[in-house]
Amino acid sequence: MLAGCAGEPAPSGTGEVNQGSYVNGDGSVQAWAAADRGDPVELAGVSYADEPIDVADWRGDVVVLNFWYAACPPCRAEAPDLAAISTDYADQGVHLLGVNHTDDAGTAQSFERRFELPYPSLDDAEAAGVAAMQGAVPLSAMPSTVVLDGEGRVAARIIGIADPTVLRGIIDDELAAGA
Repeated sequence: MLAGCAGEPAPSGTGEVNQGSYVNGDGSVQAWAAADRGDPVELAGVSYADEPIDVADWRGDVVVLNFWYAACPPCRAEAPDLAAISTDYADQGVHLLGVNHTDDAGTAQSFERRFELPYPSLDDAEAAGVAAMQGAVPLSAMPSTVVLDGEGRVAARIIGIADPTVLRGIIDDELAAGA
């Protein structure tokens, strides 16, 4: 299905693929042992529905941050899986949060409706979410997915489309660690 997304290697030599106006990743996963995780991620703002969001309010729970934008084909491809993961883990204290620094409210809300996303997305027009991650983990492609542990620290990062089996495994590991 994604064969049509193949492109030229990115000049960075990181295995990323240049898709013209964006760089999408190769699905690579990096995880950190609990002892090697940095400080909690500080990320707050307003959703596209004008609701305040602060990931600090979710300390004690696993948080999945998905960095996306509507014109990104891999972002559209992974959206149904992320919606299912959000629904499946909602009763277990797992929070999904989209972070979009590209789209205006109308475009982002259209994407959320089209893919029936049951979780909010942060309107990150000032790129505060991207900046918050730079101290913890670089985001070098879209989409990128970051899993925060119960303390709000980066446990893992997926660059490119998040394989739902891999993401569920990371979430399960973090839930087990917090039990």
